[in-house]
Amino acid sequence: MLSLNQALEEMLGQLPAPSSTETLPLNQCANRILAEDIFSPIDVPSFDNSAMDGYALRFEDLEQFADFRVIGKSFAGNPFTGQIQAGECVRIMTGAMIPAGADVVIMQEQAETVADDRIRFNVQPKLGANIRRVGEDVKQGALVLAKGSKLNVASLPLLASLGIAHVSVFSRLKVAILSTGDELTSVGEPLEAGKIYDTNRFTVRLLLEKLNCEILDYGILSDDPALFEKTFSEAQAASDVLITSGGVSVGEADFTKTVLEKLGKVNFWKIAMKPGKPFAFGQLGKTWFFGLPGNPVSALVTFYQLVQPALAKLSGLNAQGIANLTTNLTACAATNLKKAVGRQDFQRGFYYLDEQGNLMVKAVGMQGSHIFSAFYESNCFIVLEAKRGNVAAGEKVTIQPFNALLS
Repeated sequence: MLSLNQALEEMLGQLPAPSSTETLPLNQCANRILAEDIFSPIDVPSFDNSAMDGYALRFEDLEQFADFRVIGKSFAGNPFTGQIQAGECVRIMTGAMIPAGADVVIMQEQAETVADDRIRFNVQPKLGANIRRVGEDVKQGALVLAKGSKLNVASLPLLASLGIAHVSVFSRLKVAILSTGDELTSVGEPLEAGKIYDTNRFTVRLLLEKLNCEILDYGILSDDPALFEKTFSEAQAASDVLITSGGVSVGEADFTKTVLEKLGKVNFWKIAMKPGKPFAFGQLGKTWFFGLPGNPVSALVTFYQLVQPALAKLSGLNAQGIANLTTNLTACAATNLKKAVGRQDFQRGFYYLDEQGNLMVKAVGMQGSHIFSAFYESNCFIVLEAKRGNVAAGEKVTIQPFNALLS
């Protein structure tokens, strides 16, 4: 069996970057992936402006004059149009253009009125104090966002501040989903004896919606090889990616791997991780295939650890963005953790700071691959190495805080 890192390396090495793009207005680009480098068409700010409410004046005059004559006002959007001469100053507001001749701004709190039109200052500022210079934020022609960046509430306002109204983004992935098994019942339908609800397809849909994918739902497949083959062929023709749940184990009714080998190919099958060993990755012509295990926890863990970065690559996210999907921290185990040597283990946990400020983590609930309820009270995975056995309270462990996909 491949380790998780080996599986990720092999997968990401095979998956291509997208080529299909579309140009959209900024207000339709949230969570889309940029398909071009963006260079600033302007300086930001485009003019020298005040960082404070106060008075603009000539720095050299501070050693020659005890007080200054106020000759006008400069507001944001309504600048003072004259020229400041020796011994003069201009009342200025935050964001207003610096008047010609001025090279320093003194805060209004550091000024006192001497007469109706005269001001005295009680501070000796540095040259250029409280002035925001042209291009201080962004220089004209500078690379603002690189191709492959995710557009979000931090980057989209930046583009708007540059006057950029439309950008080229990669097309959304078309992802087909289905679940397999005679035992499954769709959520909302009456539950018959011996049946269980199809939570995996419901969960995968929620995850794909967060990843801004176009979803094609093929429902539940009964355990019929002919139906598998027909549905896989239809999904292959309509989608970029097919994600199935169940049918990748070794039971008599697990047909997914057999049909995949007939219609396409299996690139690898089985990962040395727990939960999630029966995970399949392959191809159906131009369509990439991800076969999740049937157990709910296993399905979610493999989606998070394997499918999430794969879809990011196929969506056009750059290598740095993919690497930043997950973050590992070191914490102290607050409780004993059960672990068998052999596979990398992803246990559901809750991390927190104790009274001394130490990062602590405890396991949440039972860790069986069928026990989904523990996710509700968890905020991280406790990642235990394949060669590691039981963990005693007080030992250091690696944790992986949940990213936005699970929050």
